[in-house]
Amino acid sequence: MRRQPLRVWLVQQGIWAMSLESMPLAAGYLKATALADPLIAARSEIFIHNFDGEATLFGMANALFGDGAPDVLAFSVLGWNYREFTAIAETFKQLNPAGWVLFGGNHVSGQGDRVLTANPAVDVVVNGEGELTFRELLRARLAGVGPRELHETAGITFRGTAGDIVSTVDRPRIENLDEIPSPFLSGVIPMTDAHGRFPYDVALLETNRGCPYKCSFCYWGGAVGQKVRAFSRARLRAEVELFARHRVHTLVLCDANFGMLPGDRDFVADVVAIREQYGFPRSIEASWAKNKSSVFFDIVKTMKDVGLHSSFTLALQTLDDGTLDLMNRRNMKVNDWEELAAWLSFEGLDCYAELIWGAPGETVESFMKGYDRLSQHVSRVAVYPMLILPNTTYHQDRSRFGMVTVRGNTDDFEHLISHDTMSPGDNQYMHRFIFVSRLVAENPVFRYLWTPLRVLGGISQSSAIRSLMDWFAQDDDQACEPFRTGMVNSFTDSDVLAPVLVHVYGTDEAKDLLRRWWTTSLRPLVPPRHREVLDAVVDYDLLTLPAYTAPVRAPSRRYAGEYLPVVDVDGEAYHVLRDVRFACDVPAIVRALRRGESHEPAVRPVTVDLYYKAGADHFLPSTNHEEVLYYMGRTERQVRRLPDRAIPQTRSRSDVRSGERGSPVG
Repeated sequence: MRRQPLRVWLVQQGIWAMSLESMPLAAGYLKATALADPLIAARSEIFIHNFDGEATLFGMANALFGDGAPDVLAFSVLGWNYREFTAIAETFKQLNPAGWVLFGGNHVSGQGDRVLTANPAVDVVVNGEGELTFRELLRARLAGVGPRELHETAGITFRGTAGDIVSTVDRPRIENLDEIPSPFLSGVIPMTDAHGRFPYDVALLETNRGCPYKCSFCYWGGAVGQKVRAFSRARLRAEVELFARHRVHTLVLCDANFGMLPGDRDFVADVVAIREQYGFPRSIEASWAKNKSSVFFDIVKTMKDVGLHSSFTLALQTLDDGTLDLMNRRNMKVNDWEELAAWLSFEGLDCYAELIWGAPGETVESFMKGYDRLSQHVSRVAVYPMLILPNTTYHQDRSRFGMVTVRGNTDDFEHLISHDTMSPGDNQYMHRFIFVSRLVAENPVFRYLWTPLRVLGGISQSSAIRSLMDWFAQDDDQACEPFRTGMVNSFTDSDVLAPVLVHVYGTDEAKDLLRRWWTTSLRPLVPPRHREVLDAVVDYDLLTLPAYTAPVRAPSRRYAGEYLPVVDVDGEAYHVLRDVRFACDVPAIVRALRRGESHEPAVRPVTVDLYYKAGADHFLPSTNHEEVLYYMGRTERQVRRLPDRAIPQTRSRSDVRSGERGSPVG
């Protein structure tokens, strides 16, 4: 009798609701490693089920079990999908009581006691790197080993025959990462959908694993305080070349500190060479090295010289010395950041910074002081509330800091209510600040305003954001209601930002509201001689928000009824809004102010064409500001990445119109 294959489902779920998929990298590694074993390849069927953040439990259950249940159901678990996956596991056990449920991933690694005690449907929790462990578990299942007899498999926690919880010895980390077959080169992760298009929002890629630091808030897959191991240059080059052939715009590197290893310089050199051949990729996004060495500066210079884009990140988290001590970050050169930020700004490179609100030791006053100090150099500041993650110092020493937490209503993170230096009232206020800051400064609705507002208007970034908070709360215009609701609910619902952001990007009503706030609340505080310039900056920011409606119309009532034609620029489609007149050259003014130069030569009327990268609708609901930034309206000079002097400040038509397609965009 022919033996039936072992049916194995690998399940991932992203955090965002998007029209494009999030690449299932973790599941791809697991499947590729398992199928490299001849026995497993011959006797198993392994399928990846990849869901987005909008998928419902009912929808996922029907997709997974519509044709019956598998023999093994393995989940890549993170805080945002833990509850969904425990519910799916319960459903699975109703259909196949003898089936195995495997949990792996950062959120459950090392947490076997809690996970197994709370979830009878889960059989095994994988601790640490999962590829080799997953392969051994499938071998055990094929050999007829029971789920309570897995004592010989390293790196797991499971229930023994007496119902006791057993953790086996830790599995050593994989020293030679090329032991893990490439999920891309092996074809495990498909590169095209049914229409022959690249189906993912970005290409995810690991170039290395490990992190030498031990920050109190971070776990990073259990690799904190660990030696960094790298994939081979030849493998990475082959993977990037595959992405390039599929015209992938953005590589997102899943490394803790890219730009730290000498091999990172070689990786960027290979990306540049591949781009010269294929025209792609166009950008690299990464968690950049905390300590900026000569390797980092060499990489930045190379990327700048060839126009390879990135949002260079200053992952500072806090600027308060006492809080840095408690974070175990005082010894990191990342805290000597001001010279680096000034250099990046002078070079015209896109840079943003990350702060965490709610770290022990921080107060509202110390945070705002640090926020404004930071915004003098980097106006795009991403602020996130502190979450207490499993296996971190903050989680283990919570009583030391007087932490009061609650689990999320839709996730399994521990959300802070208070601690020794943060009252519940302070925390509620700051969540409202975070909501407005993320809306207008991180994503960013106001992209150019902050530097002129500070230098010419004498108004700090935090003061402007607080002004907008007060205005949303007090203005009786019904149009303020989405913003008020977002602020009020921001403390209890982490998903309130996306619909408000889409509302701002997509409606004249929201843009008019922000103009009215500017006119009534901030403009009177600006010296009269600078008001016209700042008016132009506000208009420029709101008019250059992404154009994403379909069919695409001009992004303002000012140009109501106009369909935007499409042009091809270096192989990518852009919508173009022609003959837009501004009172001054806003990008030139902001560039001059950031460099400490005179802005007066740019204070004269200009007429420009604005280019909006097509496809913004795929990204806007995600609140992924690193990707959304590519869809902001830009001038021809910016889109073509030409030097500042290459196109006069008055508009140039050159040969761009030759690429237009005459019909409106559908």
